[in-house]
Amino acid sequence: MREPSLTVIAFQLLIAAAIVSFASNAQAQTPTPTPQASPAPTTVAVPPANPADVATMDAIVASLYDVISGPPGARNWDRFRSLFVPGARLIPTGARPTGEVGSRVLTPDEYIQRSAPRLEKDGFFEREVSRRLEKFGNIAHIFSTYESRHKADDVKPFARGINSIQLMNDGKRWWIVTVFWQAEDDKNPLPAEYLRSRN
Repeated sequence: MREPSLTVIAFQLLIAAAIVSFASNAQAQTPTPTPQASPAPTTVAVPPANPADVATMDAIVASLYDVISGPPGARNWDRFRSLFVPGARLIPTGARPTGEVGSRVLTPDEYIQRSAPRLEKDGFFEREVSRRLEKFGNIAHIFSTYESRHKADDVKPFARGINSIQLMNDGKRWWIVTVFWQAEDDKNPLPAEYLRSRN
């Protein structure tokens, strides 16, 4: 068996070195993926509140009813926004045309987009007629019975129902966390216990 010549050995070593060099360069030119940071959650800025609107539970609930009520014309929607904690939700609930009961979850801005045209065109007055309160520490839950009218002096309301309102106090002021409501209908008349004076 013939031994390979020095020239052949040198050529083979040269080819091997070229292959190693090419592999190293290819690896160096392939960028290592950089971990992407998760995008920060978008926080909607809350307009500053009038301190008198948010000083007590009575004040913030009264402000909620007051700010959406009035004759035809613009509402102070920044005042409305100032009552709600960032991330707050408004949730109307009721029977659909199919008979199923469903709900829609809205941000304060989505509520404004959905309701402002009707409130500002037709006029709308809503007032609290009864209240049931539960409170612990910095959280509170209010079952607030309401009556709705198109004009302040209408004899009969066109709608009644219950606003289930969750509140939080951060040590400086009260915030609305959730307003979850359902209107009275033939299948669900308001019970007498929710029409008594406030507790």
